[in-house]
Amino acid sequence: MKAIWNGETIAESDDTVVVEGNHYFPVDSLKSEFFSRSEKQTTCPWKGVASYYDIQVAGRRNDGAAWFYPEPKPAAGKIAGRVAFWRGVEVVE
Repeated sequence: MKAIWNGETIAESDDTVVVEGNHYFPVDSLKSEFFSRSEKQTTCPWKGVASYYDIQVAGRRNDGAAWFYPEPKPAAGKIAGRVAFWRGVEVVE
């Protein structure tokens, strides 16, 4: 699977986990030069507290377009150490 934004592949892996229709990529599959931590956090009742990354590619910024659960609840343990995408990031095979 590939995550693409603004014409650039920002993550690539053949080991994604699908939860609620979202592909969660291993954190080490991200091209770190495109990511910076965001202050944003949200809470999911069954997964826990989500943190976010902002993505910047070729001068364009996509705030909070990647999320992860630093300490997922037990029911969501399989997404520990993984990152998912939204806000226009295309996930393709």
